[in-house]
Amino acid sequence: MNEKRGFHPLQSIRVKMGLLMGGAIVTSMTIATFIAALSISRHDEEASHEELLLLCQAGQKNLNTYFTSVSQAVETVSDYIDADLIDTDLATEFGEHMERAKDFFAKTAERTMGALTYYYRIDPEVSTSEKGFWFVNLDGTDFVEHEVTDISLYDTTDTSALVWFTVPKNEGKSIWLPPYMTENLDVYVISYNVPIYKNNTFIGVVGVEIDYTTMAKQVDNIKLYDHGYAFINDQNGKIIYHPLFDVLTEKDPEKTTVPEGILSDQYYVTYRFDGVEKIGAWLNLNNGMRLNVAVPVDEIFASRNALIMQMSFAALGIATVFITLTILFAVHITKPLSDLTKIARRINEGDYTVKIEYHGNDEIAELARTVNTLVDHLDGYIKDLNSLAYADALTSVRNKGAFDLFAEQMQKRIENPEDHPKFAIAIFDCDDLKVINDRYGHDKGDIYLKNSSHLICRVYEHSAVFRIGGDEFAAVLVGEDYDRANELSSTFLAKSAEISSFAKAPWEEIRVSMGVAFYDENTDKSINEVSKRADQSMYEHKRSRKK
Repeated sequence: MNEKRGFHPLQSIRVKMGLLMGGAIVTSMTIATFIAALSISRHDEEASHEELLLLCQAGQKNLNTYFTSVSQAVETVSDYIDADLIDTDLATEFGEHMERAKDFFAKTAERTMGALTYYYRIDPEVSTSEKGFWFVNLDGTDFVEHEVTDISLYDTTDTSALVWFTVPKNEGKSIWLPPYMTENLDVYVISYNVPIYKNNTFIGVVGVEIDYTTMAKQVDNIKLYDHGYAFINDQNGKIIYHPLFDVLTEKDPEKTTVPEGILSDQYYVTYRFDGVEKIGAWLNLNNGMRLNVAVPVDEIFASRNALIMQMSFAALGIATVFITLTILFAVHITKPLSDLTKIARRINEGDYTVKIEYHGNDEIAELARTVNTLVDHLDGYIKDLNSLAYADALTSVRNKGAFDLFAEQMQKRIENPEDHPKFAIAIFDCDDLKVINDRYGHDKGDIYLKNSSHLICRVYEHSAVFRIGGDEFAAVLVGEDYDRANELSSTFLAKSAEISSFAKAPWEEIRVSMGVAFYDENTDKSINEVSKRADQSMYEHKRSRKK
């Protein structure tokens, strides 16, 4: 009866086997694709969070450094005034005291980046003749003395007026004030103010006002993807600075108030702004404000989504090819299917380096090459994400997180009695970075760091180089660099001196202290011991250079 219908028993078996194996292939590829996509999504989300936090930390460090330099300048002046007041008779020597304070403050203010005004104002209850002084620098050239506001016309218990004077007076402590429009100058500023006392009697206030745009430029330097940005808000959720609109003229309260969720205790938040879903991270600043970084969700996950789509289409194509080949070549397809299943399991376990080993010149070989290409793409994407997470944004060398990961891996080798690693650690410290930053600006400090990093990488070309601090680098010497460690140290110092001799500016010089320590398996129990010896050697070198 089957023969009358033109039906052959062998054909029936092949069709059934093809359908069965084809179904198995489709199922396994779907599961593998789903698991791989899920793994990529989780890894991408963690990497994006880490990248956002690293960018936020870098911005926080730069802003805090700047705010600290301003507050330290004012505190230095207040310390001088406190000391000078001890031996000053306010009834007969107030004028001389003010002149000494004026001279000292002028020298300090000139070294304070972004300082717009500085002042020492006396409470009218202490003196009606000595009002203090107020210097302004509106054109960015020199400070000139400006007529002071008559404080006696105001109720100094009202902290809504003359905030630079009334708030520190009533708070009784040093304080950063949120942005306000300064009197007479019509300029938006933020200020740091310190109340002055003599024998527990309030004398007045010293303070520095910095141009709001100086802070804004610091925030604008934080670059995130193509459409990401950073912004600042106060503790109450009011936006202090936002690169997409002018907070001074914006009338919409929804824009000048942070979106719901930003003020939560979670460092990572997802929220909507102007109809766009964003991922944000935040950190507190030492002046009481909060720095936020935000990137559109579609942009931060664009590569992941594209990869998952490509992977899905590739998986669909692979499954189609496999089904066709199974129907036509049921016997020959068995081994490649087994290999494919194994690869799916290993991808699920996070191994993206696997390969299908099939040697031939047919469709099965083409299928194997396609799967290998897909896995290579996955492996490359994961490596790209890791490189983004562990690269220093300024110098392009590896960052502190990468050094910690290396230390963890090397510690395992040290603790393995069958492993005998040979390595040395070199620690480098860029001398006088703070001086360059304070005197010439952070952009010159960045040039100084980049030049130093480039020389380290050039001399220790076979070693992994890390930036482990603001002005510190580390190199891990193995192989050829380990054998030539002493020679390379001399080469590095010679090259540094040569470059410095031709430098036309301080930030073009390379003044780096360094120290090298070798791992001794007989005495060293941890990599930290090697790092500490290298650090001590570096400081000894630094001290010897200062003599």
